[in-house]
Amino acid sequence: MLMIIGLVLVGIIVLVLIWLVGVFNQLIRGRTRVEEAWSDIEVQLNRRYDLIPNLVNTVKGYAKHEDDVFTKVTEARTAAMSANNPHDHAVAENQLSSTLKTLFSVAEAYPDLKASSNFAHLQSELVDAEDKIQASRRFYNSLVRRFNIAVQTFPTTLVAEMLGFKKFDFYDAPEVANATPQVQF
Repeated sequence: MLMIIGLVLVGIIVLVLIWLVGVFNQLIRGRTRVEEAWSDIEVQLNRRYDLIPNLVNTVKGYAKHEDDVFTKVTEARTAAMSANNPHDHAVAENQLSSTLKTLFSVAEAYPDLKASSNFAHLQSELVDAEDKIQASRRFYNSLVRRFNIAVQTFPTTLVAEMLGFKKFDFYDAPEVANATPQVQF
C-alpha cells in the first residue's frame, strides 16, 4: 500500500515537472518571438534613419536657407535612434514624423526639388520604410499581446512569476507617428 502511494506521488511529481518544463519552454519561446519582433522594428527604423540624411542633403541643395528645419530633423533622428524602449521610441518617432512633415512642406516651395528624380526616389523609399515599420509594429504588438496573456493567465502566471517573466510594453505610437508622411507634388 505504501509503495502504491509512493508511486502515485512520484507520478504526480513527474507530471508537475513535465508541465513546468512545458510552461517554461512556452514562455521562453514567447519572449524570444517578442524580442525578435522588436529587432525587426529596429531594422526598419534603421533603414528609415539611413534614408533621412540623404533626404535632408537633397533638400539642402535646393533650400540652402532652411537650416533650422535641417537641424530639427537631424536632432529628431538622433533622439529616435537613441531611444531604447517602446515608449521612448514612440515619443521620438512622433517628433521625427513631425519634423519630416516640416521638411516636406519646405520641399513644396521648391518646384525644381519636387521635380528631382532623386527626391522622388527618396520619398518613395521613405514611404516604403514607413509601411514596413507599421507592419512590424502590428506584428510586435500581436506577439506582445499573446505573451502578456500567457504571463497573466492561471496557472501559467504562477510559473511566470516564480521565474521572473514580466509583461512587455506595447508599441503604442501616437496616431501622428503612425501616419505616413504625405507629400503632394
